[in-house]
Amino acid sequence: MKCVIQRVKDASVSVEDKLISEIDNGLLIYLGIEKGDNESKVEYCCNKISKLRMFEDEDGKQNLSVKDIGGKILVVSQFTLCASLKKGNRPSYDNSEKPDIANTLYESAIQKFNNMGFVTKAGVFGAHMNVKYINDGPVTLILEK
Repeated sequence: MKCVIQRVKDASVSVEDKLISEIDNGLLIYLGIEKGDNESKVEYCCNKISKLRMFEDEDGKQNLSVKDIGGKILVVSQFTLCASLKKGNRPSYDNSEKPDIANTLYESAIQKFNNMGFVTKAGVFGAHMNVKYINDGPVTLILEK
């Protein structure tokens, strides 16, 4: 499982020019599900992300989590994170999980963030999405499990 976590001032997802989801202050998470990923990896990643101290306190230090600031979360599925670039010039997506399993785990991540009390929004699994955001900092972290 690969997660690209971005601290954002705002973020939105559109499909075919229709706004699907949007958040203000919080985290944009691109989530890539790889072969062999399971519920325990989803649980680990969601718990870790919810506690990451990515937001600045009154002294300008990154000491606050998304929960501490009352931030929102936007989760976007992105199988391209699972690409291998080791051979040739065309990315290989062989390590991406099958869509039905990946979608189940993606939905599970969204539900876990909801259960933690976050306002959680999502993209559309498998759709061609346009994602707009203002990266705050910029602050971008990568989590692999």
